[in-house]
Amino acid sequence: MINTIEKLGAYNVWANETLLGHLDSLVAQGATLPAGGLRIYSHALNAQSIWLARLTGTSSPVKVWQEHDLAGLHHWHEQTSERFHQYTQQADDAELNRLITYTNSAGDGFTSQVSDILTHMPIHGNYHRGQVAKELRNAGLEPINTDFITYCRELSAKAAAADVPSL
Repeated sequence: MINTIEKLGAYNVWANETLLGHLDSLVAQGATLPAGGLRIYSHALNAQSIWLARLTGTSSPVKVWQEHDLAGLHHWHEQTSERFHQYTQQADDAELNRLITYTNSAGDGFTSQVSDILTHMPIHGNYHRGQVAKELRNAGLEPINTDFITYCRELSAKAAAADVPSL
């Protein structure tokens, strides 16, 4: 059986690594990254940290709109993306059905099912990575494709290459 939540967790790692690698290459080419793109991507990675804190009953080390430079984005990706993926891999049915109660940044209280949160996190990240792509394009820079289907195509290509016998 395909574990879609786990696959989304793996995709989220890939998409964040892909975007960060692209941002690194743009900077290496002398580009100045748009402040709006950095702000939006900071928010996406901050949200990963905040959701992980909610899931684990700990305090988040970042605020929802705290801004980071490129090195900071790498740091928060390293601190949260794979950790989120591991969470999706380890969550059993009881965990997926567990309800958590939390307060958002506006002070409003909510109760959500863990499976909904684990589905939301990569979708939220994807939404904001798309906004970063638009910010890059508006700044005259070429964005990169981080679509889920692109990730799936890469997985399929790697699997097909592994199945080809060597001559």
